[in-house]
Amino acid sequence: MSEHLARIRWQRDGAAFIDQRYSRAHRWEFDGGAQIAAAASPSVVAPALTDASAVDPEEAFVAAIASCHMLWFLSLAAAAGLCVDAYDDQAVGVMRRVDGRLAIAEVILRPRLKFGATPPPAQRIHELHEAAHERCFIANSVRCAIRVEARANDAAD
Repeated sequence: MSEHLARIRWQRDGAAFIDQRYSRAHRWEFDGGAQIAAAASPSVVAPALTDASAVDPEEAFVAAIASCHMLWFLSLAAAAGLCVDAYDDQAVGVMRRVDGRLAIAEVILRPRLKFGATPPPAQRIHELHEAAHERCFIANSVRCAIRVEARANDAAD
């Protein structure tokens, strides 16, 4: 149906390698021209071997799920005639051992919504989030639980 490409680039730059003391910093490049500094999480490798200011794969995984969910929610809200003024999600991925291996075992989405007028009833918002979750390509592609804890019209932190 479609392909989605990412180029991942890393170079050793003369550093030792087989002793595991090489930098994990690298770049992600996308077909639209975006380039993102990426690296292993400092919770996975020694901070000296990574770049804590870069995006790590675990953060990107959580962001991809949250972004996909948001895009579907906004589309469904617009189709339902609901005007969303702001959407702010502080999503978190929880890593733990699953079947003896480390995995992102759960992603919690916490979208905070601001509507142009009086927000719709909580049940309607819940229904839109359920529909967004059902349609989210990324959520449909992963094994971990993805939970949505949405709130409307409260101040973003």
